[in-house]
Amino acid sequence: MPIPQAILDWTRHRDREVLSIRVNNFFLAEKVKNELRATWSQTRQFWYVPFADFTALEVIKTLRPVCEVDHSALDRKTAGHRLTLMLIELSAGDADRVLKFGRWMQAKRYSDSTIEQYVSLVNFFLRYVTMRKIELSARAVEQFNYEFVVAPGKSLAYQNQAISAIKQFFLYLDLEMDALNLERPKREKRLPVILSREEVLRLLDATQNLKHRLLLSLVYSAGLRISEALHMRLKDIDRDRMVIHIKSAKGKKDRYTLLARKVLLLLDEYCAVYAPKDLVFPGLMTEFYSQRAAQLILKTAARNAGIDKRITLHSLRHSFATHLLESGTDIRYIQTLLGHSSPKTTMIYTHVSQASVQRIVNPLDKDF
Repeated sequence: MPIPQAILDWTRHRDREVLSIRVNNFFLAEKVKNELRATWSQTRQFWYVPFADFTALEVIKTLRPVCEVDHSALDRKTAGHRLTLMLIELSAGDADRVLKFGRWMQAKRYSDSTIEQYVSLVNFFLRYVTMRKIELSARAVEQFNYEFVVAPGKSLAYQNQAISAIKQFFLYLDLEMDALNLERPKREKRLPVILSREEVLRLLDATQNLKHRLLLSLVYSAGLRISEALHMRLKDIDRDRMVIHIKSAKGKKDRYTLLARKVLLLLDEYCAVYAPKDLVFPGLMTEFYSQRAAQLILKTAARNAGIDKRITLHSLRHSFATHLLESGTDIRYIQTLLGHSSPKTTMIYTHVSQASVQRIVNPLDKDF
């Protein structure tokens, strides 16, 4: 009788990323179906669940006691031995240090999202130190940076964030990092993807669901970050002054931005149907509406509108700023509406403004 085995892999199925689970006996199949709530693919002949690091860990931890789990293919596709690393248990001392590091950042008034990201990255780094059986040192950081950030081709943003997290952890521990040979990579200077006014209108017209249309309309018409839209409360909307009060945004700054009359009408219609009490967009199972769900709303709307640009919700914020610039709004006002600390950040929209480009006379057309 063959040894019970489960083989895991990361693949695409029905246009989404999934964790495939192949098992070799009926008992394991029932366990995968009932405990992991996996779906069976008749065409691909495997069980699957939506892919994420935490779901992969859950699958491995569930199946390990009852069978051999082969996740070598998964390891190759997820930054080397990332999952193996995440399965390593931290010592009680390291776990306590991470906990206290999080509290230290709270005392320094770091944002919740920054604390969550830094704690996760430091957790990952300490597991690496444990696996390699090396001392906590600048050299360990250099090795970690190359082996689990540079070599697997992680993004520049991820690398910068990892460096920042570990440096803050060393600062908390009062460890020396001056000798650290770790340069921050320069960010790629890519221009944002911009929708035309016509494309924005098509996008909104293609969104039939009232709640979804209000969300997309708010993000565009007020130039919001998606977190700002999802944390917005009814009391933040000033109907008399036709502005929206954005509280504790990025950098813990408050600001006011525009409230469109069309959005106000849409909001009144939405409130009559959904009757929100506090948050404009309360979550179904959690307090706040999911950012992932909001991204799916945009993806569906773009597909229905026939827009094939690679856009995100932040593209609506970029489009808001660009359209204001093209209509003649002073860039200093745009900076204030967006909540940018530096005018240099806002200046990027001068590079993507169609109106600005059209005012330049091409040298070939000089004599026409």
